[in-house]
Amino acid sequence: MDSVIMDLLGDRVLELGPKPDASGPYKNFKLTRDADGVAWLLFDRDGASANTLSADLLEELDKVLAELESARPTGLVVRSAKTSGFIAGADVNEFRGVTDAGAIETQIGRAHAVIDRMEALRIPTVAVVHGFCLGGGLEVALACQMRIAIDDARFGFPEVMLGLHPGLGGTVRFTHLVNPMQAMTLMLTGKTIDARKARSLGLVDAVTQERHVRGAVKDAMAGRLTRARPGLLNTILNLGPVRGLLASRMRAEAGKAAPEEHYPAPYALIDLWEKHGGDKAAMLTAEKASFARLMVTPSAQNLIRVFFLREQMKKLAGTGNKIAHVHVIGAGAMGGDIAAWCAGQDMRVTLADMKPEPIAGAIKRASELFGKILRKRTDVRDALDRLMPDMQAEGVRNADLIIEAVPEKLELKQKVYAGLEPKMKPGAILATNTSSIPLQDLRTTLQKPERLLGLHFFNPVSRLQLVEVVSHDGTDVQLLKEALAFVGAIDRLPLPVKSSPGFLVNRALTPYMLEAMVMLDEKVDKSVIDAAAKKFGMPMGPIELADQVGLDICLDVGDMLRSKFGDMLPPTPAWLREKVARGELGRKTGKGFYIWKDGKADTAPTASSAGQPSPEMIDRLILPMSNVCVASLREGIVDNADVVDGAVIFGTGYAPFRGGPLNYARSRGVENVVSTLRALTEKFGGRFTPDAGWENFK
Repeated sequence: MDSVIMDLLGDRVLELGPKPDASGPYKNFKLTRDADGVAWLLFDRDGASANTLSADLLEELDKVLAELESARPTGLVVRSAKTSGFIAGADVNEFRGVTDAGAIETQIGRAHAVIDRMEALRIPTVAVVHGFCLGGGLEVALACQMRIAIDDARFGFPEVMLGLHPGLGGTVRFTHLVNPMQAMTLMLTGKTIDARKARSLGLVDAVTQERHVRGAVKDAMAGRLTRARPGLLNTILNLGPVRGLLASRMRAEAGKAAPEEHYPAPYALIDLWEKHGGDKAAMLTAEKASFARLMVTPSAQNLIRVFFLREQMKKLAGTGNKIAHVHVIGAGAMGGDIAAWCAGQDMRVTLADMKPEPIAGAIKRASELFGKILRKRTDVRDALDRLMPDMQAEGVRNADLIIEAVPEKLELKQKVYAGLEPKMKPGAILATNTSSIPLQDLRTTLQKPERLLGLHFFNPVSRLQLVEVVSHDGTDVQLLKEALAFVGAIDRLPLPVKSSPGFLVNRALTPYMLEAMVMLDEKVDKSVIDAAAKKFGMPMGPIELADQVGLDICLDVGDMLRSKFGDMLPPTPAWLREKVARGELGRKTGKGFYIWKDGKADTAPTASSAGQPSPEMIDRLILPMSNVCVASLREGIVDNADVVDGAVIFGTGYAPFRGGPLNYARSRGVENVVSTLRALTEKFGGRFTPDAGWENFK
């Protein structure tokens, strides 16, 4: 049923004005005129499924505008001819690898001139927006006098995710059109809003449905559209003294999420508005220079790299998902959240457990999750309908994919497999969410070991985008392809890995977390250790992360990896075992290294925590991650250095502005990394020995 609806949307008929002549003069645009003399300008980027703004497209738009200036139609409708949406933003390919801010400023200046020319047209202009209208696309819409949104439209400025701020006049036009506090918040967070929210902000003048577009355009051209007008409050908030006050509040807010030395973009945007918010022309000029300066920073270039890593990993999923029904065994923290995520992504899910309580807990968490990620109440209801409690494990017989998420005990998992294997339908996949047991050990009791593979999700499932897709040397290649396509279908990024202890991500994270335990043993205060990691740019420190993951799980994974890699890993302190034995497991029990309340750690520094993190401390935590990544490449666990970087970023939140652990090593200099590791080896022992793979690493 869902696929039928998707097909209808895919083929949806857009109201695009009169039928364009096939042999029009433009490559990326169609220009027609209706019976009322209104021109319809359709963005239709050649050879692409979505519109993006590239230099050549803007150059052609300039020619179109010249024609409109001389032809003088009675009005102009600006639309996209792509069903996928209006304009998805700038063509990010043009931002990669740039180093000359002056050249960027010149290029942006040319683009500004085109958008300014559009704004200056002396006829009524209206943008009709469906689907995604982001970044540069929203800046084009803002240059029109009026905006009509189809009810499925989504608006936003995601530039901050790339280490930038809007650069085609958006910082100016948006803060002048809507309440600057709300405009700035949207630009600073990169969040998207729907058509109704855009209407209430005054970003769009009307929300309509596709079938009413003609009528809405007629109303707009005749001046019958009730326009959203900036009120007195906007004017007051854009005044100099008020801007100064609000800007310092914004800086404090930004500082909580992203320190300026790592993420300069939000601060550059706040400065721009604080200095020039009252003067449109001055702010447009300053925006160009500010945007160009940001573009060449390592932060922006690495975040742009991460954008392409995500695209690259999406491609690994391939297409043609065949999985419609997922059966999850084990409704604990991971199993329950995996089941919920799949149900939220249009899969039919049955959730089995030995006891009813975990299932009830999982459904309660699912309902909270759906409330956050799904916009309509009916969508929340439908998602909950797709998530079925299954005490009798009836779902096994019909499931295309079975995900086992029971505790990390080999015998227990093998017992579960023995019970389900005879009931599975032919062609179904058996996947384990294990993070520590090699697939070679799990497959020994299976009748059909070729259908076993690993689907290793990360906690929290709804936030971390990575799924390790693990194969052993006997996994059926076709089933592996289907598993990759499934991961793509539930909006996750697959990492194909060969089965080996800890796969990639846990193997990279374990030395980081165990080293933190060794530092605690050396009587370094936990808040200083966490501060060291955060100073490098990690979203949270290793001690808080250990609490979050669960100290019992850290101990299990640490023991398993030490049994395989021995002294290449930091030793596990005895007191950690005692802590786990006492049931102080971290977030899930309310107490670990920190006290946890309502899912948040009390990380307020204690009086004794004087002391700053040293560079050596940061190296001890961070460099072993790069070392493990090089080892995984050398061993062929993962076959592509870029994908390794993507995996560690999307699976652990590794400082995105550094572009990944291998990219960090590259930009710091491989010789420097190797000599630092050697110095640490002499001082602290063999666990810092540089891997042999560094010799061939580029």
